[in-house]
Amino acid sequence: MTTQNYLMIENGVVTNILLWDGNTQTWQPPSDATMLVQDTIPTKVWGLVNEEWVLIDSIGNADIGFTWDGSVATTNQPKPTIPTQPTSDGLVSA
Repeated sequence: MTTQNYLMIENGVVTNILLWDGNTQTWQPPSDATMLVQDTIPTKVWGLVNEEWVLIDSIGNADIGFTWDGSVATTNQPKPTIPTQPTSDGLVSA
């Protein structure tokens, strides 16, 4: 078995990320936890598209706190904001 990062999902939320080989003979995850290989999980994370923050599809980017609906892990982070640039109406002398 290959050692890799596993998501521990409990009650629909990623609660931990563990380096594990998937062998339940050497370690037994909690009985109520779902264990999934992190690199294979579809995710939705914030990304800039046409200068607007939108949830984009990716693979393997789930992190602690993401929600799991049985098919995709979605970020728990709030939508980022693009800071507005200050405007200037002239030069200021030093």
